[in-house]
Amino acid sequence: MTTTIEQVGPLRLVAQRVAGPGFATAAEAVRWMTAMQAQDPRGAAESVLLRAAGGDVAAAFTAGEIVKSWPMRGTLHLTAAEDLQWILGLTSARTLRAAASRKAGLGLDDTTIGQARDLLIEALTGGRSLPRAGLMALWDTGGVSTAGQRGYHLLWDCALTALVCFGPVRDGEHHLVLADEWITTPRRPGREEALAELALRYFRSHGPATARDFARWTGLLAGDCRTGIAAARPSLTAVNIDGVEHLMDPATPDLLAAHRRDAHGVHLLPGFDEFILGYGERGAVLDPEFAQLIVPGNNGMFRPTVIDHGRVTGVWKRGRTGAVDATPFTAFPDRVTKALAVR
Repeated sequence: MTTTIEQVGPLRLVAQRVAGPGFATAAEAVRWMTAMQAQDPRGAAESVLLRAAGGDVAAAFTAGEIVKSWPMRGTLHLTAAEDLQWILGLTSARTLRAAASRKAGLGLDDTTIGQARDLLIEALTGGRSLPRAGLMALWDTGGVSTAGQRGYHLLWDCALTALVCFGPVRDGEHHLVLADEWITTPRRPGREEALAELALRYFRSHGPATARDFARWTGLLAGDCRTGIAAARPSLTAVNIDGVEHLMDPATPDLLAAHRRDAHGVHLLPGFDEFILGYGERGAVLDPEFAQLIVPGNNGMFRPTVIDHGRVTGVWKRGRTGAVDATPFTAFPDRVTKALAVR
């Protein structure tokens, strides 16, 4: 099966449920996407609500349906609560190894990390929780300095080893909880089953995408990626785009056919949305000459984007009155300008 590069963006929009039918709840949207970048809390919530307009993200956290941690590439993501630990089981070891020299440079040896973990367990056992600042104060008071980047790396280590995660929202703050207490129905697939599921869910929710996209998204070793993709392949459709194999859910082309007008319409995405961040290669939806305009100075901070016909055509922000203030890469067609005026 062959398709054109112009169809990639619209296909991805319906696969991700930015266009077409959305989900009834925030938890359903997060579960479908498997993992959604979340270093910008407001943007992450907006990304969920693009896919579940009637959802309540804070309520999904507090109900224990979704959690936040560092399951992919050492970066904050949202996942369904039951998925966090098995995904970490696939991804965290490599991330921790890569950070070993940095932790050593901060003086975080096994004894110090063990002391921090003991203090955390004692404070949170029994269903208790702490905001991030409260945890830092606990460690400092207990004799484990969080100065500089030490506190961040201690928390990161505890999260990557599935000891702790961000669970409920209390008094307007996200609280940390013990993962084994908070996640009451964790799934525990075996490693090969987990690799297969991760690949299948990625290509269903993000496809059409390439094996390289999957490897970049997960941070897995090439061999693990091959194993997962080989197992998932019978449930996916392969398409050739400019000589490169892409995989996707067999239902995605029909979904696009049913919702073509929406997929070719104007969409406003928050920064760090999976439509942009979910792929290693973005050329199918973003002209490389404009890439710096969504990440000024290549500083890692992604700006909200305007999508038209499945392509990124500008950036936007909310003005003081709440109106959309959009800047095109070149010029917006009149129909896009009119669509933005009513957002």
